[in-house]
Amino acid sequence: MERGYDGTSPAKIAQEAVVSKSTLFTQFPTKAALFEASVTEYWEGGPDPAAPATHSDDLGAGLSAIGRQYAVLIGRPAMAALFRIVIAELPRFPELGRTQCELGKLPYFISVQHYLEAQHAAGTAVVPDAESATNQFLGMIANYVLWPRMLLADWSPAPADVDHAVEEAVTTMLARYGRSAGDPQYS
Repeated sequence: MERGYDGTSPAKIAQEAVVSKSTLFTQFPTKAALFEASVTEYWEGGPDPAAPATHSDDLGAGLSAIGRQYAVLIGRPAMAALFRIVIAELPRFPELGRTQCELGKLPYFISVQHYLEAQHAAGTAVVPDAESATNQFLGMIANYVLWPRMLLADWSPAPADVDHAVEEAVTTMLARYGRSAGDPQYS
C-alpha cells in the first residue's frame, strides 16, 4: 500500500513479512498471484452478504443487514487503499482492475443480486432487473462511505451517519422495489 504495485518487489514483501523469498515464491509464484490473494482477502475478509437470507420475508431487514455489512466492508481504510492502488496503477497494469473486479467486487455484487432475485421469486419484492437494483443499492452506500475517502484522506463519517446513509438507501429501495401485501398492482 505504501509503494504501489509497480514500486513493490516480491523480495521486499518477503523481507517485511519475515519469510524467505523461496517461501513467498512457493506460495505466490508471481507478484500478480500475490495481488490476487490480497484482493480476495480484502473482500472475503468482510461480512457475508448472503447472511441476510434469514430475512426472507422482510426485504427491509435484509437490505438493512446487507447495507450495514457493505458499509463496514468498504469503510475499512485498507479497502480505500486497495482502490487507490488499482486506480493509480491501472494505466500501466490493467490486469489489476480486472483482478479487483473479478475476485473482489463482482462476487460480492453477485451475492447481493442473488438475494434480490430470491426476494423477487419469493414475492416479497418486485425486482424485475436485480442487476440494476444491486447497482443502485450498493452505489448509494458507496457514494457516501467509500468515494469521499478516495479524495479526502481524513474522511471518517460517524457510525450514526453511516447508519443513516444505509437506512436512506434501504428506504429508497423499499419505495422502488418493495411489495405491499395489499397493493393490487403487484397481485
